[in-house]
Amino acid sequence: MRAFSTYLIGLIFGIGIVISGMGNPAKVLNFFDVAGTWDPSLGFVMGGALIVAAIGYQLAFRRKAPIYQPNFIVPTSNVIDRKLVFGSATFGVGWGLAGFCPGAALPVLGAGDPDVYIFFGAMVAGIFAARGLMKINVNRQIQSTVTNN
Repeated sequence: MRAFSTYLIGLIFGIGIVISGMGNPAKVLNFFDVAGTWDPSLGFVMGGALIVAAIGYQLAFRRKAPIYQPNFIVPTSNVIDRKLVFGSATFGVGWGLAGFCPGAALPVLGAGDPDVYIFFGAMVAGIFAARGLMKINVNRQIQSTVTNN
């Protein structure tokens, strides 16, 4: 049942991406082109998503626990650090340059557009590069701690 729920949620998300036009990078890029061919529809899609998410959170947190987990996993940190700012900026720049965000790119993979394959490959490479850099940073911190003690 859990796999079916996951599939159904992904299907609904993919259909929403297609219906809203957010799988079309030109539509997304036009949202960012305020001085040119501005298209406000992405703002409406985001606003609608916020409303649905707010209602969903209200309904979900009325339960004692999620359906498929023993408890809710909710971020507890509210620290705005360098990793958060750099990651957010990287996401925004990538979205603004390519016209795809990671979530919207997944349903578009099935359309066979070569641009989305290039984006997806770059995204996966970026994920592995970030993980590698984080491991290097952790190893440096461990070495620094051992050396100083």
